[in-house]
This record gives sequence, structure tokens and C-alpha cells, in this order.
Amino acid sequence: MKQLHRHTPVAVIADAHYHDLEGSFGQPEPVSGDGLTARSWSETRCSTRVFNESFAAFPAALDAIAGRGIRHVVLLGDYSDDGQKATVQAVASLLKSYAETFSLSFYVLPGNHDGYALRGRHQTKEFLTPDGDAVVITSDPNIKPSNIVALCSETMYCAGYPDALEPLVEHGLTRQADYLHWETPFGTSDTFEDRQYRLASADGTNEALLIDASYLVEPEDGLWLLMIDANVYQPSDRATGIDLESDFIDSTGAGWNAVVKQRPYLISWIADVHRRAGALGKTLLCFSHYPVVDVFADNLASEQALFGQTNVANRTPQDGVATALMQAGMTQHFSGHIHVNGSTRRTVGNTTLTNVAVPSLVAFPPAFRIVHGSTNETNIETISLGNLPIDRRLMRLYHRECERKGEPNHSAFSAKSYGDFLYAHQEALVTHRFFPREWPRDMVEMFSGSTLGRLLTQLDLPSSVLVKIAQSAGVDPESAASLSLLHFVTDWCALRQAQELALPFIRAENLSIYKALVVHQKEFSGSSDPKENASAASFIKTFLTVLKVSLERARA
Repeated sequence: MKQLHRHTPVAVIADAHYHDLEGSFGQPEPVSGDGLTARSWSETRCSTRVFNESFAAFPAALDAIAGRGIRHVVLLGDYSDDGQKATVQAVASLLKSYAETFSLSFYVLPGNHDGYALRGRHQTKEFLTPDGDAVVITSDPNIKPSNIVALCSETMYCAGYPDALEPLVEHGLTRQADYLHWETPFGTSDTFEDRQYRLASADGTNEALLIDASYLVEPEDGLWLLMIDANVYQPSDRATGIDLESDFIDSTGAGWNAVVKQRPYLISWIADVHRRAGALGKTLLCFSHYPVVDVFADNLASEQALFGQTNVANRTPQDGVATALMQAGMTQHFSGHIHVNGSTRRTVGNTTLTNVAVPSLVAFPPAFRIVHGSTNETNIETISLGNLPIDRRLMRLYHRECERKGEPNHSAFSAKSYGDFLYAHQEALVTHRFFPREWPRDMVEMFSGSTLGRLLTQLDLPSSVLVKIAQSAGVDPESAASLSLLHFVTDWCALRQAQELALPFIRAENLSIYKALVVHQKEFSGSSDPKENASAASFIKTFLTVLKVSLERARA
């Protein structure tokens, strides 16, 4: 009988997207005043992550890990803002400090934001001046925006493999003296020249030798960490060489779909590792930046019916991914990339693969995972950073930016905690990203600035529908009627991303109304004659189908 091996806890951080708020990025001094170089709110509110707040969130997560006496820390990719040379170096300095001060051991995987293909690509970002105006810092000397100051710095450039990896090679990417075992899909050599694979363009006319940063490490007796580099930078059919960004297809949307199709050697290696781990009685934990199943519990078809082929739809793994990995022996996998809290399972026959999605530190909900367990069971703990304080210097800069543009302050600026700030950021995302980029225009017009009562009236639904919803929710009809549809959509986004971690941020009365809407979903079956109302009713009914899944996953 094999001896049960219980490993020490492993902390897992995904998508820290660290921005060095106190860095100068090649300038004589930080450009935002108060020793800061801060990204703008106008860019933050359109992004699925916040930027400046990463400067406090990443060290806070490491402090929490060190305070628990945990030694092993996995970084699931996108540890940098956008792979800028200065930023990656800042990450390396931060990790070195915590390794020396707290004896933390880091195991790093690159994400799609940490490097690009072989030669890299330019980065251009907007920062704030002390008075709230904007300045651009770019690595591209050809960038000359109108009506805004542009500063050029090589430190903003995002490097390609292996240059992007070099600052972090001591953190798992190469063999270290204290490792009990270390290997790659190509053997035991840790030189990047010995870790290359050949990949051709779809039409076969262009090809390149690319570096695979995957590795298997045994940091303590009996514990194997399988770190899979799932970035795939396929040469473009139109490639003229290997120097330009356009010579490669960005790995952001491809993920594991491209791995299974274009890198079969990696699947064979994964199968071999699982076979050996089983024979040797090793505890094997598997990690990559990208999910291997749909992190939203197979709700893709409904979301596509609502919003079409969105970024999330493009990034959803196909069923063949899970099948290939289950055949290779994988039963559990930890991922980042989508900034989601939750676990999703795929079962084929008697085999189940569970994908554990690790939240980002810079999106709602801000959290990381701790993995406890042994060779035959795993217990996963989620640690929230929602109670972190807010950096008021940043709020003052955002306020000045809005004042200069003649815009009202956003509610995020008065948030009492980091969790409150990111929840308010969800509302900004709905207004400035999801509505204009993904929602049908007629639905945006119907939902923007409206209420549930007004929506029911627009759909020509009888007043009895509102009464039924209110009674089921345990609220008076006036309260149900006054529900803000913007809050409704924001709360759905929060539930979808955070599951149970969203519940403390949603008003209990509103949550009761959402549950009642799901119960009475059939009332939105297109009772109106006008074509646009029937279409709207169909949209809302499908939306409530998606909401139901989100509520169930949050156990609301």
C-alpha cells in the first residue's frame, strides 16, 4: 500500500499585473507627482483590471502568505502589467526581496502579458500629471498623439522570449540547487536553447523556433509542481520575418485550444509526468495561465446568444482540450487569465477534470488561493484582499483628472476598502466597456439609466408581473420597481466573476429581487406584439437564464 504524502501548503497567485507606481519609466522623475507614475482613470474604467492599485495588492498578498508561514508560491502568469522591461524588473526586485526576507520560494509561469513571441512588441500607456492631465509614455518612437505630450522610453518595451524571462529565471524557470528534481518537456537541460519547438503558420509558408518555458519541479520530497507554458505564438500567414508584432498571432485568445492543436509533444509530456507521479506516489499539482474548461460552467451558448463572440467567448476552451488532458491523466488544473473565482468540472465516462480558476489581485474579487492536500485529496482555501485600504493619493489624482475633463467623480473614488473600489469599478466597466462593446445597442438604450419598473412598462407587461416579483422577493412593489438596471447588470457581472465572494457587496433586497426574476422568468416570454418588444423580451429571458447559473454557482 502506497504511503499517503501530505504536502506543505502552496499559495497560488494569478494575474497580479504589477505596475511599479513609484517607477519613473525612463523619465527624470515620476510623472504624476508625490513620487508616483499613475495610470489614468479613463483607461482604468475601460479595462477588465485596475492598474495603479496592483502596487499595494501584490505585496499585500505576499505579506499574507508569509504571515501564514507558507513557503511555496506559484505565480500563474500576468505577473507584470504588460511586460514592460522596467515592470518585469520591478517584479524581479519584489520577488527577490520577499525571497530573502521571508524565505519564500517562487515558481513562475509567463502569461500573455509578460512577453511576446521572439522579439517582443511596443507598449504605449497613458499616465496622469499632477494636475490630472494626461501624458503618454511609449517605447515606440513613431507614436505622436495629437493634443497630448508623448515621452519615449525603451523601458516601456515588452521583450520577447527568452529576454522577457531572464529577470525571473531563478524562480523555477531554471534549475536551482535546492530542487530535488527539475525537468522540461525536452529533458533536464535548463538552457533556453534546448527548450525550443518549431511552429509553422496556418498555410505552412512561415515558421519559427519558439521557446517553451514549461517545467516540472520537486521543491520538497513528494511534491511535484507541473508548470505548463500554454502561450502559443504562431507565425502569421502574412509574416515577413520574426521581428514584428504582426508576424505572430497573439496567444491571448488561443490558449489551450492552440496548445492541443499545435504542440502535441506537450500533451505527451503531461501524460508521462502523470504516469510517473502515480508510480512514485508524488503529489502532483498542475498549473498554467489559461483555463482548460469553460470557467463559466458551460454557459457559453447563452452568453453568445446575448452578446455574440466576445473576448470571453474567444478565450473559452473547446471540449477537445479537456478530453485530451483527461486522457493524459490530468484530474485537476489551476488557471488564471479570465480573472474569475470558481471551479468548473468536465466529466467524460468515469474521469473528471476540475479547473480551479484563481481570481486576479486587480479585478473583482481580489483574492488568491492556498492549496492544502495530499496525494489523494486537495483542500483549496481562498484568501480575499477586499479589506485592504485605499491609496488616497490615487483617488485625489482621479478626482483631478475628472475635474479637468469636466466629468463627475465616480463612486469608486470614495470607496472605503479595496473590495468596494473594485466592485464600483465593475459598474464603470459596464458603462464604459461592456455596454458600448458587447451589448446590443437597443438593449443598452433600454437598460441605461432605467429601472425594473420602467422596463416592465416598455415590454407592455401587466402590473401583476411586478406584484409577483415583489411578493416572491419579499419587498414592496415600489422597491422592486425602483431597482436600477445598471445596478442589476453590475451585480450580475460581480456574481459571474466572483461567485460567493460577491455576496457581501450586493444589497440583500436586490439579491432577493434577482432570485424572484429568475423564478418568474417565464413572464418574459414575448407577450408583446411589436417586434422590438418581442426581441427585448427574448433577450431578457436569456439574460435571466445566465443569471440563474450565476446565482446557483454563488449559492445565493
